[in-house]
Amino acid sequence: MAQHSYGIDLGTSNFKIFGLTNKKIINEKNVIAKKNKDEVFQFGDLAFEMYEKAPENIEVSFPVKFGVIADIKNMDILFERFFKKLNGKGITGSSNFCIAVPTDITEVEKRAFYDMIAESRVKAKHISVVEKPIADAVGVGIDVESPRGNLIVNIGADTTEISVISLGGIVLSKLIKTGGSKLDDTICSIVRKKYNLVIGRRTAEQIKINLADAINASSSSYVAFGRNIVTGLPASKEISSELVFEAIQECLHSIIDSIKVILERTPPELAADIINTGVYLTGGSSLIQNIGQLITNETGLKINLDDEPEETVIRGIAEILSNNKLSELMYVPREKQYN
Repeated sequence: MAQHSYGIDLGTSNFKIFGLTNKKIINEKNVIAKKNKDEVFQFGDLAFEMYEKAPENIEVSFPVKFGVIADIKNMDILFERFFKKLNGKGITGSSNFCIAVPTDITEVEKRAFYDMIAESRVKAKHISVVEKPIADAVGVGIDVESPRGNLIVNIGADTTEISVISLGGIVLSKLIKTGGSKLDDTICSIVRKKYNLVIGRRTAEQIKINLADAINASSSSYVAFGRNIVTGLPASKEISSELVFEAIQECLHSIIDSIKVILERTPPELAADIINTGVYLTGGSSLIQNIGQLITNETGLKINLDDEPEETVIRGIAEILSNNKLSELMYVPREKQYN
């Protein structure tokens, strides 16, 4: 693969880009802040710092929703900015790109990922896509070309993708609209209901990071700041891990129910392999404490959790770009067809 090659993983929460030349990965928030509607004020982590704090003339937005591109214009700008940041200079000469796409989306939605690069100011010589579960599997060290079946569960910000892979392809895949962001929403809702306290999404995320436990094994608390609904004044409240457990239970069990559905549809020989290999848990939200134990309790399968589960997809793309033997995993999506 040519040296000027780049891998991209567009997550709802984070934008990840890898450069083959410098072997560098940038992993920042997939957020853009625009001033007076058209002036780019900030992007990435710095833009996320402004989320829920910006004045009226600054709009902070997330261009990717539920795993697909919802705002192509802002996504183009973000792509160009991150590409420039990775290279440390302006737009370079022709380059090759490989971008990860979810499996369980339409061909039109897949094509949007391709078109984002093709129609940008970055000169692309060749653009290919790779199915996200395949890149995920390569990233955790699975031999994807083998006939052995593997179950990958990627719990992201807006979605959870559950896939069975074998022989370099995807046997089954299911994308559900449940992830870390939904857990944040349920925490906001329960804190409001119980304490009459309105908290922001970023505060809810911090509560989740500090207190969320899938089996309620720990007993701790976190002081949250917000606005009291009754008085309208700023207020604080100590939030217990038990309350957070109550909030997230339903979402976690919907993920487990979807895992069971995939397992029920898995061919017997591949199911036998999965018993031996277990479940590969990836995605940023898989860092919730004891979520692996909960899945083991419900399915009887062992859990394989990566040290950096939020970067397994981009590491997989990096390996695919670096290893010519894996180049067949990439393909060009079909052209748009009109009747």
